[in-house]
Amino acid sequence: MAGTELLPIAFFEGRFVPIQEAKVSIATHALQYGTGVFAGIRGYLDRDGQTINIFRLPDHTRRLLQSARLLRAELPYDAESLGELIVELVRQNAPRTDVYIRPFVYKADLEIGPKLKGVRDELAIYMLPMQEYLPITHPIRLMTTSWMRTVDVVIPSRAKVCGAYVNSAFAKDQAMECGFDDAIMLNHHGKVAEGSAANLFIVRNGTLITTPVTADILEGITRRTILEFAHDLGIPVEVREIDRSELYICDEAFLCGTGVQISPIGNIDGRTVGTGEIGPITARLQQLYLAVVRGEDTPYRHYLTRVAVARQAGAR
Repeated sequence: MAGTELLPIAFFEGRFVPIQEAKVSIATHALQYGTGVFAGIRGYLDRDGQTINIFRLPDHTRRLLQSARLLRAELPYDAESLGELIVELVRQNAPRTDVYIRPFVYKADLEIGPKLKGVRDELAIYMLPMQEYLPITHPIRLMTTSWMRTVDVVIPSRAKVCGAYVNSAFAKDQAMECGFDDAIMLNHHGKVAEGSAANLFIVRNGTLITTPVTADILEGITRRTILEFAHDLGIPVEVREIDRSELYICDEAFLCGTGVQISPIGNIDGRTVGTGEIGPITARLQQLYLAVVRGEDTPYRHYLTRVAVARQAGAR
């Protein structure tokens, strides 16, 4: 992702502006203290090549506003109007490839002192092209990091708080330094939480297993989608605590999230997961997910906000 060019139009503090004008001061409260929250939303180029399918947009805007409430951020938008801004930004940028949309709510005053109330809140939204964040066509290698997932009474993982992602950065940095693709984090009980920036599923004896939302994880929208898919496909599901040792004896494992999509895991802490290849349940779920986001005829088309982006001949 290094060096990725941002798309030319952003929404910044109430206006659509050229991306070069969407700037904040070095003294901005959110930059100094991590007092911001964000969302990550994917838009997929439809099979027709003329439409961007934004996946579960209302769910993302609702979760962003929930995160903002935890920071006592007040905005003149509800979930619906925020979604309308995002749709308009997609129209103005008219991308012809898959995109990642980043709405960002932040404390904007130039003020010294870590506090929440009485600091001006602002909204910015920008976009960039995005294909794979982690591989989805071949299994990845993960390690269990020594960095513990932040506890809800320290910094809540269910909110996408900017400052909390230092925790993720420590974990992923350690994993990559050791030659792995990403990290698995444990919570303060020593149970599995999630990846550095993605939810985690394992499969044991044909049952799909994932950690509960009370295990210091992000309340993932893709995670919720996978649980729905599994129910509809007749795949048994358990939502429960996962021991670290279960990672070493499971039949399949994968990460899921807006960025990673469904990324199969082939090795954890040097131990092969199952056969080391993409497992059958992972493959079924991944195939269905990709069919949905590309606009194929599935029962889940209602999860797509379809934005026409085809340029007319001669348009700039």
